[in-house]
Amino acid sequence: MKMIMAVIKPFKLDDVREALSDLGVDGMTVTEVKGFGRQKGHAEIYRGAEYTVHFLPKVKLEVAVKADLVESVIEAIAAAAQTGKIGDGKIFTYDMSSVLRVRTGETGDEAL
Repeated sequence: MKMIMAVIKPFKLDDVREALSDLGVDGMTVTEVKGFGRQKGHAEIYRGAEYTVHFLPKVKLEVAVKADLVESVIEAIAAAAQTGKIGDGKIFTYDMSSVLRVRTGETGDEAL
């Protein structure tokens, strides 16, 4: 089992959700976050004064999947989230040693 964590642009969330649903991914956790990478923020003008926004709004997705789905999920997220511009995001993969569905007590792949 693997945990896939992706940080993407907020307006691409629905595209990514649809792409994962098409693969049969049943659930995900979504968190609104702020951050920066190479993009390093941007300048905005408010009431005639220019200021720099250092932390940009992003969306963090967390998806737990069976090991055999990892590559297809990563490819689906990358394709759906890509705009071709700086700040498209990153995808991280972690090993999961265990999972437990609280309601039923199921563990392992059955709990996903």
